[in-house]
Amino acid sequence: MFILGETKPLSWAMRVRAALYVAQALEYCTLKGRALYHDLHAYRVLFDVDGNPRLSCFGLMKNSRDGKSYSTNLAFTPPEYLKTGRVIPESVVYSFGTILLDLLSGKHIPPSHALDLIRGRNITVLMDSCLDGHVSSSDGTEMVRLASRCLQYEARDRPNLKAVVSALASLQKDASAPSHTLLGISQDAVKENAEQVSFSATEKAYATADLEQVHELLENEGYDEDETASFKVSLSSWPGQPSESIQVKKNGDDAFQSKDFTTVLECYSRFIDTGAMDSPTMLVRRGFANVVLGRMEDALEDARRAEGISPEWPTAHYLQGMALIGLGMELDGHEKLRIAASLEAQRTGRN
Repeated sequence: MFILGETKPLSWAMRVRAALYVAQALEYCTLKGRALYHDLHAYRVLFDVDGNPRLSCFGLMKNSRDGKSYSTNLAFTPPEYLKTGRVIPESVVYSFGTILLDLLSGKHIPPSHALDLIRGRNITVLMDSCLDGHVSSSDGTEMVRLASRCLQYEARDRPNLKAVVSALASLQKDASAPSHTLLGISQDAVKENAEQVSFSATEKAYATADLEQVHELLENEGYDEDETASFKVSLSSWPGQPSESIQVKKNGDDAFQSKDFTTVLECYSRFIDTGAMDSPTMLVRRGFANVVLGRMEDALEDARRAEGISPEWPTAHYLQGMALIGLGMELDGHEKLRIAASLEAQRTGRN
């Protein structure tokens, strides 16, 4: 497991700290009457300039249109949500268990597969190879046991957050060490990072809500994300795809190019509602139209859905950041923009 933009794997002490800080944040939310945190996953965990893990308050919002609380793959959603469509406090504990799996394995492993490994006592297969020789067998086993408890099928069998915090606190190492030290970042680098925050042109456009520039960026990007994503299906060869739906998409594209955003909403919504295919590009374009028309919550929903389809697409994260800032959640918005910028830098480095 790596921090976005870094190539050095997280140490065991830092992984435990990240888990503990997130659990403490969730417990705090519960004590303040906000027990439901929607769509909790690793991308909700952010690092401040000092390297401290922080939980974004993004998940404290709930989609206003359809009540959906999870944009991630259904394999990672709590069983009760799949059955009832409702989130309960125990659902948050289940989702926290998936984060523990990420920290243990350095991968995004479906809970069902991880539990099979645990039941088969194949814990070494589950553990991140980067941790070999850096974590005691007892500590690793205890973390695995905690993850297993959080991921129990029956909600009543999962521990409460107070118990989770207590279990993680007992595993914490180097508690007095600053987070940046555990991350291998010097104090000078921390100061430099705090004093010199650089922005890419794309990040600046979204941060300042430069609608002309963002529109140009989206136009230039076209449907590249749909072309490269594994789920992509060619509209021309989609079996049973009504010809009028293809025309509706074309009308939406033409309207987007000419900045007729009311028509954009109408056309893209008609196409998306057919369920013919999942297009992150169309969701982001519709989301941008919502931003232009002042419908920030709808824009945020579209961006979240696009992220759920294509989790590492920077544009989906950028749009979320802009929508969050538009909703007055500036801290979370800028944090989301930094995630997007890191993803953008990673993609640029691979190309």
